[in-house]
Amino acid sequence: MSSKKRLAAPVQVARIYLRVSTDEQDLARQEGIITTARGAGYYVAGIYREKASGARADRPELLRMVADLQPGEVVIAEKIDRISRLPLPEAERLVASIRNKDARLAVPGVVDLSELTAETEGVPRIVLESIQDMLLRLALQMARDDYEDRRERQRQGIELAKAAGKYRGRRADPKRRNQVIALRRSGHSINRTAELADCSPSQVKRIWAEVSRAEAVRMGAFVEDAVTEVDALAATGRGQRLDASRVPDRAPHGAGERAGCGKR
Repeated sequence: MSSKKRLAAPVQVARIYLRVSTDEQDLARQEGIITTARGAGYYVAGIYREKASGARADRPELLRMVADLQPGEVVIAEKIDRISRLPLPEAERLVASIRNKDARLAVPGVVDLSELTAETEGVPRIVLESIQDMLLRLALQMARDDYEDRRERQRQGIELAKAAGKYRGRRADPKRRNQVIALRRSGHSINRTAELADCSPSQVKRIWAEVSRAEAVRMGAFVEDAVTEVDALAATGRGQRLDASRVPDRAPHGAGERAGCGKR
């Protein structure tokens, strides 16, 4: 028996990214790739679960995963559109941020030439790298095209429903509404609330305005006097009083008559 021991192959380290677009969707379908990765011999260093649109570049778990990446690691996802539905330039910047950590993507549907490239040099290596980049760009663009096609079909469907008088708007999301209310009441700004609740600032303003008006009515204030958040809170006694500059310059009934009466 040879005294030399065969060197064991280095363990491949993977970080797995799971994403769905909305709270109503379930990540369970994607969980199978964790078992598959381990079965393929990967050591799974991290699992990142996210409920956010792939058309957003500021996804917290995605950014955390990129920050955690170490040289030689592999990013695994169910499909390329789980990683990105961004416009191609932004998608390429995202992929570049992964490659800059000396990590790579391993996604079904995108041919991985990294092992073959590592065994070649000179012109053949350059050619293989160019092919790999082209295949990846094609996959990223297809993911974006699919996203835009879905949006366009949705828009057309809404227009048809409106024309038929059947459109009732987007269904309310009680969970998100309660989250927005809780965040605002805890003192978070509109923009910070929108970020934490994964919605737009305009949606936060609309929800908070509805809550403010409802509280004003419950406390006996006139709805007309509670046209803004500050007014509503002031009307209920929970906020600061209206500035004198914002209060209409109207004298109480009869005050003008009394003011016009001097000493007789």
